[in-house]
Amino acid sequence: MKKQITEHLKAAEKLTDSIPLLERICDRIIECFRSGNRLYLVGNGGSAADAQHIAAELIGRFKIDRAPLPAIALTTDTSALTAISNDLGGDVVFERQVEGLVNKGDIVWALSVSGNSPNIIAAVKTARKRGACVIGFTSTKGEALAEFCDECLRAAHTSSDRVQEVHELAYHLICERIEATFADATE
Repeated sequence: MKKQITEHLKAAEKLTDSIPLLERICDRIIECFRSGNRLYLVGNGGSAADAQHIAAELIGRFKIDRAPLPAIALTTDTSALTAISNDLGGDVVFERQVEGLVNKGDIVWALSVSGNSPNIIAAVKTARKRGACVIGFTSTKGEALAEFCDECLRAAHTSSDRVQEVHELAYHLICERIEATFADATE
């Protein structure tokens, strides 16, 4: 356990090198919301749970009461997920939703520890074609996802648990800054 805690601390400490990137991500999401656009999130497995977590923090509240922000996790509609997977295949489960929902000026935030998930890559390619900004969260081995992102956080680890722990810290920092911006705007 001590080894895992030490690895966690090292990976989290490396996140300080990414503060300028996190600030750019915040600025892009804030501008998206101010322009009347939406944030869509995608991920598989634990990253799907993270996508839902982020959407909940933004449309609900994180720490401050404020107006809801338009964040939608494309991982939650079981009828769409299962119908698309069954009829068209799992590789297009998010791409199809992006194609039907995402507009120019929106943001698609893709979370993928490996950065190589075919359904995530398909979704971000389609998002780019539709004029959306793409934010990625992946690991040091996530070159495939990073290639299609406007901004991409690559956690300084390859083990899924350490990567997701860094992602959680990073997205909480992002949610806190975004929430503070919009809470200040309503006062």
